[in-house]
Amino acid sequence: MATRLSLTTPLIELPAYLRRMGAATAGRLAAELAAAVGKASPAAVTVEDLLFYLPFRYEDRSHLPRIRDLTDGMAASVAVEVHAPASVPIRTKNGKRLTLFEFTGRDETGRIRAYWWNQPYLRQTFPAERRVILYGEWRFSNRHQCHQVENPEYELLSDETDADAPETIHVGRCVPVYRRLGQFRARALRTLMFRVLEALGDLPDDGLPDELRAGDGACGPLPTKVAALRAAHFPGAGANLAEMEARRSPAHARLALEEFFLLTLALGDRRRRREEAGAKATMAITDAVRARVQRALPFPMTQAQKRVIREIVNDMTGVRPMSRLLQGDVGSGKTIIALQALMVAVENGWQAALMAPTEILAEQHYRSLTRWLEGMPYRLAALTGRLKASEKKAIRQALAARELDVIIGTQALIQEDTTFARLGLVVIDEQHRFGVMQREKLVARGVAPDVLVMTATPIPRSLAMAVYGDLDVSVIDELPPGRKPVATAVRGNDRRARVYDFIRQECAAGRQAYIVYPLVEESEKLDVAAATAAAEYLQREVFPTFAVSLLHGRLRADEKDAVMQRFVAGDIQILVTTTVIEVGIDVPNASVMVIEHPERFGLAQLHQLRGRVGRGAAKSYCVLMTPDGISPEALERLTFFAETLDGFAIAEKDLLWRGPGEMLGARQSGMPTFRVGDIVRDADWLAAARQIARRILREKPNDPQTLSWLDQARRLFPLAVGGVH
Repeated sequence: MATRLSLTTPLIELPAYLRRMGAATAGRLAAELAAAVGKASPAAVTVEDLLFYLPFRYEDRSHLPRIRDLTDGMAASVAVEVHAPASVPIRTKNGKRLTLFEFTGRDETGRIRAYWWNQPYLRQTFPAERRVILYGEWRFSNRHQCHQVENPEYELLSDETDADAPETIHVGRCVPVYRRLGQFRARALRTLMFRVLEALGDLPDDGLPDELRAGDGACGPLPTKVAALRAAHFPGAGANLAEMEARRSPAHARLALEEFFLLTLALGDRRRRREEAGAKATMAITDAVRARVQRALPFPMTQAQKRVIREIVNDMTGVRPMSRLLQGDVGSGKTIIALQALMVAVENGWQAALMAPTEILAEQHYRSLTRWLEGMPYRLAALTGRLKASEKKAIRQALAARELDVIIGTQALIQEDTTFARLGLVVIDEQHRFGVMQREKLVARGVAPDVLVMTATPIPRSLAMAVYGDLDVSVIDELPPGRKPVATAVRGNDRRARVYDFIRQECAAGRQAYIVYPLVEESEKLDVAAATAAAEYLQREVFPTFAVSLLHGRLRADEKDAVMQRFVAGDIQILVTTTVIEVGIDVPNASVMVIEHPERFGLAQLHQLRGRVGRGAAKSYCVLMTPDGISPEALERLTFFAETLDGFAIAEKDLLWRGPGEMLGARQSGMPTFRVGDIVRDADWLAAARQIARRILREKPNDPQTLSWLDQARRLFPLAVGGVH
């Protein structure tokens, strides 16, 4: 038997450290945990992964209620002894056969009834006189004249002594309760966690700088990592149970701060390495450059736009490559900022690239830039998937030969056969739609180019620190003059006819409307209207005198483009569409946005959709059509949205209600997955960790301890550290 277990020990090697732990059991445990935490194989799962499988709640079993203490509707754990277990066949009114398993539970103060449906095997689990803890919602039964519980969670208590894990870890104290992990129930996991923590002993702690361990800006002096894990699994007698369950205890602070520190250290190091990779694209602003840029501006800029372009130009003319995130609410004028940055790069002899997430948006950017730059000696091209192979080849050859100044495109820009002669500026629109690796691939096409990433999805500060911590942030917090607020209303099916009448009225006045559905076709999982069937019905039955057309993501690129061109030209009055119109589409004549099943969308997504109207002179409207039976919680969210036009306030609520992964789309955005920390709940800890990580990178980037921390970060957050630099 090996002498000492460590956090990096593979879980499949546990039998070498724990008595009576078989290889088959260790293998099953590793396989279940690999699936739960997203590890590639059971062999990659470590003791640390196991110990970070933290309890999801705690029970104070030093003061379990007695049966006599139960009240109707009370959620509680009660320790009872099993009596009269029985399986009873039952036939329902419609002839369906069910099996009811039930028993009477007793303690010295009374009796209860517990029952489960269609689980006859529980007859072997609950023999008479077995001691068990039941957890669930207790209801008083007049028929049985006692409290009863349906399908409760349960834990079997043992009278046997275990030399490796005493019974006192299960009763008579604050007890951790774990989510079932495959065949491993809460009691088995509790025993295992106790044995593993005992075998670990006291290990040296180098996971946090001393400043964070001392609690500077966090929550007081913190325990070592192993001590924190012990406290998180087995809280001491004086632990604050509410604090433990909220994951805001000193133990949880220690574990979360390490995650935040390593992530922000990795993001900062990624930026530092990019800045030191080579000489940046040198740029200068002369009177001639200023005059040419001024000539291209189609309208006066707001004060916020002027402030932001100064920040960008200062970066571009500096000594280090620009790494900047530009945030602006819907319609705030980010594209005109991108235009000026592109012109500065080209005027200094560099090529510039603008990458958009969809072909529709890329084509729109191309048309806007071509219109604004008409009469100027700039050579522009759009590289999208819809082009013929010969057209793509010609554009790529011109790009490599420096016969193009500005290229606008989709992911085609990062394909291997796309090369630049002298790439000096990369602009990425709707950054959260691209993975981190995609962003890095485009940046790698140049020699330390300036990078400007833009988003119209307002990003709360804590989320920006976690996802874009390697970028400086500029915010356009002012809308251009003349943009009218969009009137937003929540309506049910009982008002549908009136909503359709209003659309007819707007279209008769020469304006246009969007009707948005969340899916393209019928789904067994989501009971939502199908956009395809809806377009046919609306044209035939509801709007026969107006042109109704359909736009969705499964159309070919040329079909999408044709539909959008007809809508822009006014040949289509009503566009039935999916969220392919969510980003960037600009049709000033559209004045009505009807969103079906708005409860299926996040608030930030709804805000993007609403931003497609209100872009012209006419008063604009957004109508949220809710289905029958919508939940009170969903209605609360939609009512908040209807009353709020501030994109940043909406983003904060969206983050709170849906979480960061849902809000941005974790897979697309490179959103890091935290095992303990939560960037909403723990924003103060994230800020404290970020401040110290930045200071360490500034003062001792090559210190052996810093390099060791970066190695840990590489394992924990490969996307944050990795990429092409």
